[in-house]
Amino acid sequence: MAIADPSRKLMTDALGRRISYLRISVTDRCDLRCRYCMAERMTFLPKNQVLTLEEIALLADLFIGRGVRKIRLTGGEPLVRRDIIDLVRRIGRHIGQGLDELTLTTNGTRLSDHAHALHDGGIRRINVSLDSLDPDRFAHVTRGGDIRSVFHGLEAAKAAGLAVKINMVALKGVNDDEILPMLHWCDKQGFDLTLIETMPLGETGEDRTDHYLPLTQVAASLRTHYAITQLPQRTGGPARYYAVDGLRARLGLITPMTHNFCADCNRMRMTCEGKIFMCLGHDDHVDLKAALREGGLAAVEPLIDRALRLKPARHDFQIGQDLDPAIRRHMSVTGG
Repeated sequence: MAIADPSRKLMTDALGRRISYLRISVTDRCDLRCRYCMAERMTFLPKNQVLTLEEIALLADLFIGRGVRKIRLTGGEPLVRRDIIDLVRRIGRHIGQGLDELTLTTNGTRLSDHAHALHDGGIRRINVSLDSLDPDRFAHVTRGGDIRSVFHGLEAAKAAGLAVKINMVALKGVNDDEILPMLHWCDKQGFDLTLIETMPLGETGEDRTDHYLPLTQVAASLRTHYAITQLPQRTGGPARYYAVDGLRARLGLITPMTHNFCADCNRMRMTCEGKIFMCLGHDDHVDLKAALREGGLAAVEPLIDRALRLKPARHDFQIGQDLDPAIRRHMSVTGG
């Protein structure tokens, strides 16, 4: 088991931030085309440029040995990756032996086929991206998605014993009228809800300025209906959580634009190509794939140390009519 070794250097960046959370994108492919995430006609990576599941597992072992306590599998859509459950089992065996938690973010379209296997592999909690409960609006945001497959997946997740958090990107003029109904629906379903501000990542063919909705406005609106109290709990990610008086559902807010969470960032992201991005809002990265294939894990460790030295103090996201996207790569490439 890859238990963190006290004799090895744990991961602390140049600003003293302890890195204990790794997000791994297992594929850049997705079966939806959400308007804020990717272009309608995407070009995906050739398979020979993507890490094998065995390589991902070996790198996960290394990061756990360096002190990573939480791993989240992302995409694209991770459940479109063939044999993804094998990877879940391989990483999940470290839970309680160096790894505290293995989680997954999904669009839910394939959950009905995989929910029980995910639970059996060690996952107990998942995030499901869902920006509307209306079938037609869902189809619009996802460019053709069928919401029925997501509802079936959510039922399967509940039956499998998976805790569910709904991730909803708040979009002005698109779904802002659904935020309160979504909170009520999540409460009824036994889910938590996290709202996310849209971020300037990649050319999507959509004007983000038109749809940018500051969550400070959303929170103020919700407070006209409910008393909302910030909670001390954190799950390792960037969300700040709130109790909503009279509801069981916790409300999370991810606010990269209005209230950045960089000072206590504990994360790195590894793409399906083996590139480590130290910050979602910067293009600087180190490439582990060539080192791994040419020199094995011993050649990877110095690159991890370099990534730690290069991790920036904060992101540079800005949204405006005359501004290009801060980052050219799409969200699906980095893994959210």
